[in-house]
Amino acid sequence: MPSLSEQLREARSQAEVCLYSGSRVVEVRAGVMAMAHLPLPPCSKYHHIAAETMVIENSFGSNRKETLASLQCLSTALNILEKYGCNLTNPNRPKYWRTVKHNNPVFRATVDAIQGGRAVLCLYGYSNQQPDGLSFPDDVTDPDVGRVAAVTLEVMSLRMELEMLIKETHPHPEFYERIIPTLRHKEVGLNTDAVVSRSSFSCNKRHSDSQTKSLAFPLQHCSLRESSHARSLSNHQSLKPIQAVLPPSKNHPENCTICGIFRITVHCLTCLQGLCAECDRLYHSYPERSKHRRTAVASSSSPSSKCGNSKSSSTWRCLHCTNVNSSQDVLCEECECPRYESLGSATDEKQPATITEWQCKSCTVVNAASSVLCEVCERPRLATRPPVTPSHPPVTPPRPPAPVLGMPGDPDSQWVCQFCTYLNYSPATMCEMCDLARPEPAPLPAKLRPPYPVRRVPALPVKPKESAQEDLNSCRQRRLKEEGLKLIQLIRDGEKNGISPEEVYTCMRVAGDCSILPCRWMKSELPLQLDKIITLAAMLSHQSNRLFEGPTEASGKVTDFKSKGVLQLSRAEAKHAWLIAGGNTERAARQALRDRLAKVEMLCSQGFSDEAHCHEVVSQSGGDVRGALALLQRPLLEPFHERIWSDKPEPAVDIHHPDKQRICRRLLAVYNLPSWGRCELALSLLLEHNAPYSLDDVVQAVRESHDREFIKRVLAKECPICLSVFPHSKMQSLTSCQCSVCCGCFQQHFTIVVRDKHIRDMVCPVCWEPDINDPEHLNSYFSTLDIQLRECLEPEVYELFHKKLTEQALIKDPKFLWCCHCSYGFIYDGDQLKVTCFQCRNSFCAQCKKPWESQHAGLSCEQFQSWKRENDPEYQKQGLAGYLRDNGITCPNCRFQYALSKGGCMHFCCSQCRYQFCSGCNNPFHTTCAVDECTVSGLHAHHPRDCLFYLRDWEPSRLQALLENNGVAFNTDPPPGTQTGLCGVIEQKDDGGQQPDSACGAQTQPGHAGLCEKHYREYLVSLINSYSIDPAHLYSSNELLLACRRYKVDDTRKDGEDGFIYYSRLLEKLMDEVPLGDKVPRKK
Repeated sequence: MPSLSEQLREARSQAEVCLYSGSRVVEVRAGVMAMAHLPLPPCSKYHHIAAETMVIENSFGSNRKETLASLQCLSTALNILEKYGCNLTNPNRPKYWRTVKHNNPVFRATVDAIQGGRAVLCLYGYSNQQPDGLSFPDDVTDPDVGRVAAVTLEVMSLRMELEMLIKETHPHPEFYERIIPTLRHKEVGLNTDAVVSRSSFSCNKRHSDSQTKSLAFPLQHCSLRESSHARSLSNHQSLKPIQAVLPPSKNHPENCTICGIFRITVHCLTCLQGLCAECDRLYHSYPERSKHRRTAVASSSSPSSKCGNSKSSSTWRCLHCTNVNSSQDVLCEECECPRYESLGSATDEKQPATITEWQCKSCTVVNAASSVLCEVCERPRLATRPPVTPSHPPVTPPRPPAPVLGMPGDPDSQWVCQFCTYLNYSPATMCEMCDLARPEPAPLPAKLRPPYPVRRVPALPVKPKESAQEDLNSCRQRRLKEEGLKLIQLIRDGEKNGISPEEVYTCMRVAGDCSILPCRWMKSELPLQLDKIITLAAMLSHQSNRLFEGPTEASGKVTDFKSKGVLQLSRAEAKHAWLIAGGNTERAARQALRDRLAKVEMLCSQGFSDEAHCHEVVSQSGGDVRGALALLQRPLLEPFHERIWSDKPEPAVDIHHPDKQRICRRLLAVYNLPSWGRCELALSLLLEHNAPYSLDDVVQAVRESHDREFIKRVLAKECPICLSVFPHSKMQSLTSCQCSVCCGCFQQHFTIVVRDKHIRDMVCPVCWEPDINDPEHLNSYFSTLDIQLRECLEPEVYELFHKKLTEQALIKDPKFLWCCHCSYGFIYDGDQLKVTCFQCRNSFCAQCKKPWESQHAGLSCEQFQSWKRENDPEYQKQGLAGYLRDNGITCPNCRFQYALSKGGCMHFCCSQCRYQFCSGCNNPFHTTCAVDECTVSGLHAHHPRDCLFYLRDWEPSRLQALLENNGVAFNTDPPPGTQTGLCGVIEQKDDGGQQPDSACGAQTQPGHAGLCEKHYREYLVSLINSYSIDPAHLYSSNELLLACRRYKVDDTRKDGEDGFIYYSRLLEKLMDEVPLGDKVPRKK
C-alpha cells in the first residue's frame, strides 16, 4: 500500500493535469476531494501556500461558533482566489487577466480582508505592485500554467477542508483542532464550569517541563520544523520521556487524547496521540494500528498541580440557610433544599439612569424630559421602555454542575443527568428521575475526536467507605428519586392548569404538606397570602416614613399622598415578589416595596414628578412599567391625537416667525427634507422679495436639487399660450415634444379638441406634434396621452375621448360600416346586402353604401344603378349631377363615402379618420415622402397619368376624342326636365374656415350636358377611369417627354433615330414600364 506522501503526490499530479487541461469539473473536484481527505496536517499537505499560517491568522473568536464564522470568511476569500486561478489556467482567459484591481468591492470584502490573500496572488504571478492593484510583470506574456494550477489546487483543497470543518464532516478535524484551540470546545449544553480556564493553570507553569503534550489538543504554534524535530528525537531516544522534547499543552496537558480523563502513559509516534493505558490497549488492538511506534511517558504528579481547583468549584453555598456544602452534594446537608446558583452580583444594585432631556427623531431638537410632544414640530416622543433594574434581580435556577468523572470504579458505569443531577447507571439511556435522554452517547465514534468540554477530575486515591455510609447514600438517592418523581408529576399537572413550575415549587415549600395539591392551594390559600403581603408592604411603607411625611429631603415639596391612604400594591406585584422570596411573606413584602419604589423612581426619571400619581398608575397597570408609562403619557398625547384624527388641515408653517431655526426644524420634520441646508435654502427662497412661490412648490423643488439658480428657473416657467409664470410642477408636457404648457391651458385645449374636432387633432397646442397620421405612432401616443387626460379632463369629456378612440380603432376592421343616413358606425357580420342601422333604424346597401330601395333586392349594385338611370324619373331629372353624386368621393382608409364632386382641389381630408388623399387617384398626401429620389418638399402626392389631377387640364373636345377612339359613349345634351343655365353638382366649398356642402352654381356651356366646364371634364375623366383608358395615346411629343422624366423612364435617343420611331418607342416603353394607377376608382 503506498504511503501518505505517495498518495498525496499522485492525487496532486492527477488533479493538476485535469485543471490546466480543461477537463470536466467533476474530475477536478474528485482530485481535490482526494487531497482533502488524506490524513495529513496542513503543514505537510500544502507545499505552495502557507495554509497553516493562513488558518491561524484568520481564525478568531472566544468560542467555537465565532471561530467557525471567521473560517467561513476565509473560505469565501479562498473561493474568490480559486476563481482567479481558474481564469489563468483556462485557455480562454478573460480580457483583463493581467491585473487585479484593489477598488473592486468583491476583492476588498473577501481577498483583501484576510491575511495572506495577496500572497496567494503573488504565487499566481501578480507580483508587480500598481497604484490601484496588482499585475503581472511587463515581460511576462503568459502565466505559468503549471505553477498556477498547483497553487489553485491547494487553494481549492484548503477551501474544501474548511467547508467540511464548518459542516462538521471533516474526516480528520484533529489537525485543525490542534492549531485552533476554540474548535475543540463544542457546545453540548453542559456546565461551562467544566471548561478549564487559562488562568486556572497559572500555577502549573513552573511544572511545564514535567507535562506531556497531547497532539489531539490544541497548540498555538506547531510548525513542521518542530514536528519533524520531535519525531527525530523520539527515534534516537525512545526510552527517554517525550515531554522533554514537546512543549506542554495549555488545556488538560496530562489527560488522554481519547477519554480525556486519565493521565497519559504512552505516546504514539505514528498517529501522534497521547493515550492512557486502557485507551492505548483498546485503540492499538486493531490490526492496522498494532505496529504503531509508541514510547512511554514518565508520570509527573505534584501537589502543586492541584492548585487549579478553586474553592468555588468544590463547594457551594445554600441560598436558604447559607450552609457551605460539597460540590458533590445535590441537597443541602442542613435544610435539604436543592442546589441553586448563587446570586453572585445580586447585591450590586444599579440605580436607574435619570433622563433629563430627549432628542426629537424628526427635527432633532432637544426637549425637556417631561414633554411628550416636540416643542418645534409637535411630533410625539417615540417612547422606549425604560431600563428595568429591580432592587433585587429574580433568582433563576442555575444550571447544575458538570458531572464529576474519574472517581474510583469503572468511569463508564455511572452518569449524572445534566438536568436534575440525578446519578444514573450506564445501562439506562433515560434519566430515572426526569425521563430525559442522556446527552452524551456511550459508544466511542469511529473517527477519533476530542471529548466534549466536560470537566474531568483526575482519579484520586480514595479510601474505601464503610458499609453504613454506602447505605446512607443509597437511602438519600432513593428519597431524592421519590421526591423528584413526585415533584415532576406535580409540575406536569400544574402546567395543564396554567400554573408555572416556580409556582408549584413555592406552593409545596409554603404548604409543607406533600398531600396538598398545588392547584387547590393556589385557589384557596394564595389569595390570603397575597393579601397578607400587600398589608405588610403598606405597614412597612408607613413605618419607613418615605411616603407619608410631609416635606421630602430631596425637593422640599409637600405631597398629599398621605391624605389619599396607604400604599396599595397590586396582586400581580405581590405574586411576583412572593415567587422571588420563595413563599416568605415578610421577605416578599420588602421585595415588593423595593420593586414598587424602583418603578416609581423610573417613572420620575422620565419627567413625571407627581409620585402619588405614579404610584396610582403602577397599581392600575399591575406593576407593569410600560403600561404605567402609557397611562401617564396618554393625557399628554390627547392634543396630538385630536389634531391627527380631526378633519382640519395641519397648521401652516409660519415662514415669518422670528425664530428661523424653529422654522427650519419644522420644515425638516413636516416635509422630510434631506438635510438642514435644504431647509435653509427653502426658507431663503420663500423670504425673497415678491417671490411668487408657494411653500409646497419650493419644498418639492428643493427636495430634487440643491442648486439655487436651477431651482429658481424651475419655479418660474412661462406658459407659451397664456404667457403666465408657473412652477415646473404646475406645467404639463407631452412625451412627443419638449413643449410645456400650464395645466389650465392643457385642459382647455384637449377639452375643445375632444368635443369639437377629430381625434387626430389631439396634438401639442404649441408645435402641433406629433404627426399621428402614421399608424405606428398612433397607438403608443394615445396610450401615454390617456394617462394624462384621465387626471385633467372632466368625466364626460374623458368618456367622449374614449368613445372616439374606440371608433378610430374600429374603422380598421373590414367589417366596419358607416351608415349613409346618420353617419353611425358599427360592425356587420352578415352576408346580405341590406343592412339596418342600429342607431336610426334605416337601411342601406352594404356594398354601394346607397340608401336601400326595394328594387335593389335580387340585383347587383351595377344592375341597380343601370335600372335607376333608365326608370327612375327623379334620377333622370338630376342627370349627370346625380351620376357625379353617386360616384362621389370614398375615403380609401375608412371607406366613408361623400356625395361630393371631385373637381377643384384634389387634396381631400376625410372628416372621419383625418386621412389626407387625392380625390382623383386615392394616393396619400404627405410631407415625408417614401418615394426614392423624390426632391419635392412639403405636402404633396404622386399621381398616375390617368388621374384627374393631370386630365383636368385637357380640353373637353380632347377628352371626347379619347373616348370616341375607344368606343365609349358620353352625353352632350342635358336630360329633359333638368334646370339649365346653372350647374347643380354638389361640392365642398371653403367659407371662412368652414367647408359646407352646396351646389356648384357655375354657368353651363352648350354641349356639356347641363354641367359647367369643370364638372363636365370630371364626368368625362370618370368615364375614362371607368373603362381604364390610357391617355398616353393622345400625348404630344413634349407631354411624352415630360411624362417619361416624371416617372423615371429612360428617354435617351439613339443615334440616327427618326423622330416618329423615337416617340413611338418612348410611348410603348412608357406604357409597358409605368402602368395606370392601381388606386384610381374604376367602373362601378
